Amino acid sequence: MAMALEGIKVIDLTRLAPGPFCTMILGDFGADVIRVEEPGGGRLAREASGARDDSNDRRRAAFNAMNRNKRSIALNLKSPDAQRVLHTLCATADVFVEGFRPGVVSKLGGDYDTIKAVNDRLVYCSISGYGQDGPYRDLVGHDINYIGIGGALGVVGTTDGKPVVPYNIIADYAAGGMQGALGIMAALMARDKTGQGQYVDISMTDGVAYMMAAMASEYFREGTVPGPGAMMLNGGAPYYNVYRCKDGKYISVGCIEPWFWQRLCEALGLEQLVSHQKDESQFPQMLAALEKAFASRTRDEWWKYLRDFGDVAVGRVNSLDEVMADPQMMARSMIETVGNVNGEPVRHIGIGPKLSDTPGSVRRLGPTVGEHTDEILAELGFDNEAIAELMASGAIG
Repeated sequence: MAMALEGIKVIDLTRLAPGPFCTMILGDFGADVIRVEEPGGGRLAREASGARDDSNDRRRAAFNAMNRNKRSIALNLKSPDAQRVLHTLCATADVFVEGFRPGVVSKLGGDYDTIKAVNDRLVYCSISGYGQDGPYRDLVGHDINYIGIGGALGVVGTTDGKPVVPYNIIADYAAGGMQGALGIMAALMARDKTGQGQYVDISMTDGVAYMMAAMASEYFREGTVPGPGAMMLNGGAPYYNVYRCKDGKYISVGCIEPWFWQRLCEALGLEQLVSHQKDESQFPQMLAALEKAFASRTRDEWWKYLRDFGDVAVGRVNSLDEVMADPQMMARSMIETVGNVNGEPVRHIGIGPKLSDTPGSVRRLGPTVGEHTDEILAELGFDNEAIAELMASGAIG
């Protein structure tokens, strides 16, 4: 069975979370992803992927889902010879992805103009914190900075006004990596019509703001500025909140619709609250009543009881180890055994989008740095003597 992106060749110059996640998505759906890494892995690559020069290299690489379905070539891009190899790779590629600060990649022979001159059908994607222009273009940063400027951090928190720092999922993975993959696939579809590649400029900060489109629409219409812990969907309402249970674990309540709220109140024996759902003057008393009720049983006791009661929008707040054993995750193949290393089973998170005819799959475990250097060079037409010369010159590793 053909895969959705089978026949698409991706050159991956990324290092930290957004880029490898972007190219993981492409690889999961069949693209041939060639990861270009520094010989020895480089400091950032070692810290990000765990691939180090020790006896655990293979195990760390195998468990690194971000590098699955990829091959690795080790090129010292400070070397002109290595840059020529990169250009040879790009001549037959469809996609090029880099995640450096603006301007840095030009020093490595991988800027857009250079690569476009080699192959004008190639889709070139840059993933950066603030994008390729604007007054913040050259600022350093991380997820917490991008969600701060993009607006997401300002709406996640409690009513005392202090934001709560989420894990680096929003900017790095959703706004950067996932939107990068979306932009690349849109550009590939456009290429089918025009015959030409194009430049895809992914700003993680733009991506954060993009995901706040609905909230921004309300602001444009009503002038409402959402505060942390004060709005219906960020902790300000009793019917959309989290509650601590008897065992110290939490359950989530999402009973926005009046009929779900009524069912919850009936299940908790709090029928007197049904008519006050949207009465903000009653919110403190309602919160206190729900907190007291949920504190009377463990989380899983409530979860079973409310599921059996029916039509109550609640869910367990799972820790990561609980996610890995959750029956819904298992049923949806979101936890997969994808191979083994030294006889040890290797588990990865499964593939989110479920395509009926061309599903994604994990076909290859993550490589160690430079594992496929000789193989890839041979595919490009380099013979053993030429490969040995590149090795001797320090261009490859």
